[in-house]
Amino acid sequence: MILAIDIGNTNIVAGVFDGKNLLAHWRMETAKERTSDEYGITLLSFLAHAGIKKEEIKGACVGCVVPQLKDTFARMIRDYVKVKPLLVEPGVKTGMPILTDNPKEVGADRIITSVAAYTANKCALIVVDFGTAITFDCVNEKGEYTGGAIAPGMQVSTEALFNKAAKIAKVEISRPASAIGKNTVESLKSGVLYGFAGLVDGVVEKIKKEFKVKPEKVIATGGYAHIIAKESTSITELDEFLVLKGLRIIYEVNS
Repeated sequence: MILAIDIGNTNIVAGVFDGKNLLAHWRMETAKERTSDEYGITLLSFLAHAGIKKEEIKGACVGCVVPQLKDTFARMIRDYVKVKPLLVEPGVKTGMPILTDNPKEVGADRIITSVAAYTANKCALIVVDFGTAITFDCVNEKGEYTGGAIAPGMQVSTEALFNKAAKIAKVEISRPASAIGKNTVESLKSGVLYGFAGLVDGVVEKIKKEFKVKPEKVIATGGYAHIIAKESTSITELDEFLVLKGLRIIYEVNS
């Protein structure tokens, strides 16, 4: 069994694979101040709840965009799972050429999801990841990462609005009863949902025009992907476990 952990700015997603089968998965809030022991006990409780013995885990792969937590998780895995983790960072084989001005500055999560998407589809595609930021990642028909775009994330944007506008209260990001809101809550839901769906479709349309070979698929992943995918005209597939699948693939490439 292989342990896969993706450490994002807002959430940490972990899962255990038996071969290609994802046996269990968990999501927790990213807390930079937590220690390796705290994360270790949390992971052991997850494993126990899923009926997985830590001794069954023979390897681990970690993707991290939070520098403060990279060593914390490496230590945690060594101490609590008793395996040496593979950290996805410059120098690690991914099987995907990165055709950007500075490949080292591309976030690990962006390469990981791109690897997973291309491995499964073998065609030109775009990955839209709804995380702290909304990232658009482009892979050509040869399986090369060619770049992408970054937009403010849904939660970041809405939190900024709630904090700056004194008379606007927090609302849940969900589908409104109508696009034309009859009250402040419904108006906010409409603006957020259809606004971000339009943002995604607009960026994807621009990107597609620059592809030499038209991308066959636009794959959405991340926290709010399931909400936006229902309203977007450009998203063709939804895969909430794309980053975990990518970590498993990269682990196998380096084994």
